[in-house]
Amino acid sequence: MAPGHVAYGLRAQYGLIVTPETVMGWERGEISPTSAEVTALAGVLWCAPGELLAEPVTLREHRISRGLAADDLARRIGLDTNSYQKMEDTGRWKGNERQSAALATVLGLSLAQFVTATGKDEELADMLRSAATTRWQAYAKPLSKLLPVPKAHLERVLEQLHGEYQSKMVATLSWGGGEGQAGSGDAGRQFLADIVDRFWSVAGGAS
Repeated sequence: MAPGHVAYGLRAQYGLIVTPETVMGWERGEISPTSAEVTALAGVLWCAPGELLAEPVTLREHRISRGLAADDLARRIGLDTNSYQKMEDTGRWKGNERQSAALATVLGLSLAQFVTATGKDEELADMLRSAATTRWQAYAKPLSKLLPVPKAHLERVLEQLHGEYQSKMVATLSWGGGEGQAGSGDAGRQFLADIVDRFWSVAGGAS
């Protein structure tokens, strides 16, 4: 199908006024279609909406890949449409623990995908670094609010991360200091830099 054929199908079947130039812009990745346009485009091309998207990252992309309208998703997770739409538009999720769990279930999100889609990557990294370097117990409750994961499981993971970090800081220390201290410092900094990946590995939430 040429861009003109696609544009005609969108107008004839779905009442969307889209020019062939706009279709070409979508193909080149220069502009992005709206949710309604993606759904209609999938209908015209006889495919699922998810097939038109690269690996989904944002809440909107995950929702569209599942073929869900915003109001349908909002209803299924217990939010009014306007509240959900605002969160999707801003990329900042503010739902409670029950709504977060429902969101992850309905969209089929892994924990890692959930954190990225809800705009909480950096917040998670900051909490994990603090938990590893200070008193990990203080971060179990905040993390359980951030992630749809049982608090008891988070406590086990945080305790392990804390222990691993402390071991790296102590293991290469020598009585004379010098190179040993520098080595342990480098190992500790690298551990903190990679702590989110290590967290998913231990917590089992990457897939």
